[in-house]
Amino acid sequence: MGIIKTEFRGLYLFEPRVFEDERGYFFECYNEQLWREAGIESVFVQDNESKSRYGTVRGLHYQLPPYGQDKLVRVTEGKVKDIVVDIRPDEPTYGRSFSVILSAEEKNQMLIPQGFAHGFVTLTETAVFNYKCTNFYHKESEGQINPLDKNLALDWELPESDLIFSEKDRAGAAWGEHRIWIENNA
Repeated sequence: MGIIKTEFRGLYLFEPRVFEDERGYFFECYNEQLWREAGIESVFVQDNESKSRYGTVRGLHYQLPPYGQDKLVRVTEGKVKDIVVDIRPDEPTYGRSFSVILSAEEKNQMLIPQGFAHGFVTLTETAVFNYKCTNFYHKESEGQINPLDKNLALDWELPESDLIFSEKDRAGAAWGEHRIWIENNA
């Protein structure tokens, strides 16, 4: 499994080694020993899965400490553009975003550490999105940033007219409001 560090502390990409033959394929999607050797210490306690149709945007979501979550994300059907925003005020990458295309075909994954707002958009007719979390969901600690906030200028890959949002996500805090909320609650 290829482990790729990004310029964001704790944010990794994973490119598995896939073994294919006439029967199908096999790959390791998680190997704790390889992670420990790379200095990654995430321990997962919850697995989640969502299925979304083309144009669906889920995010930008996060949980505040002490309920923050590292997430290992991958797509098992279809393709998404995955976007994270660093919301850790003490990091040099604070306020910057990172994106990657995750697909069932590529079988690639991303480890998102606590302190990132996370979202994705479905680029295919449907997509099944899986993620492992290091902490349990805690409703009172959740937050969301409006995924269309002009201050972030995120590229969702699709025309805005094709994007589908939940009311909750569309009502997410603006980036400026979010910063005040994080600093007062972290």
